[in-house]
Amino acid sequence: MGADTAFEAPRFGGPCLKAAVIDLDGTMIDTADDFTAGLNGMLAQLDAAETSREEVIGYVGKGSEHLVRSVLAPRFSADDAQGRFEEALALYQAEYAKINGLRTRLYPDVEAGLIAMRGAGLQLACVTNKPHRFAVELLEQYALARYFAVVFGGDSVPRKKPDPLPMLAACEALGVAPREAVAIGDSENDALAGRAAGMATLTVPYGYNHGQPIQTIKSDGIVPSLLGAARAISAYNATRRAASQS
Repeated sequence: MGADTAFEAPRFGGPCLKAAVIDLDGTMIDTADDFTAGLNGMLAQLDAAETSREEVIGYVGKGSEHLVRSVLAPRFSADDAQGRFEEALALYQAEYAKINGLRTRLYPDVEAGLIAMRGAGLQLACVTNKPHRFAVELLEQYALARYFAVVFGGDSVPRKKPDPLPMLAACEALGVAPREAVAIGDSENDALAGRAAGMATLTVPYGYNHGQPIQTIKSDGIVPSLLGAARAISAYNATRRAASQS
């Protein structure tokens, strides 16, 4: 299995998995440079100092509102940051709409992983804190939308990850129980949301995770890629089916 052998096999401890709920930013697509460009377009109109990819990576994963608030905080007083938030958010969303996908790259083995999961009979959902329209546009740009039965953005339900609501909504839309699904992502938000929903959880080591090491996340296992996740899920399901027949 190549590089996958360097990672401990997950031990889910539940029924066979029928679905995977997969994060977008930092898990399927590296979007940090898009975020940085959009934020710098916003900051220029606010006459504020530019941000950098390194700063932005620490803020990614909790939605546009959190991203904007985090960038404003070190550049304005608390009162000014709060007073200018709505203006800043509108500016950011307008800037991001112009460049969505232009400075991004697909992580290795993403499409191969999605194909393998679908080939193994898994239903797939994409659940992200990115606004829904931006998520769909990005998935379509990389011809990934076709693999997902449903796509939930940060504005699709009333609460975002790490709240379990979007994960539960995705499971309901797929027609599976949460314990029959696995959440796959790059950050603590993904694992927290998945665990709170009663799902199995897997993490990939190459994303953002708010600037923290992936090892700080409590999940059922670290997999090197979505293809590695597909292999781990297939191996687990094969073991469960064999156990039920013995």
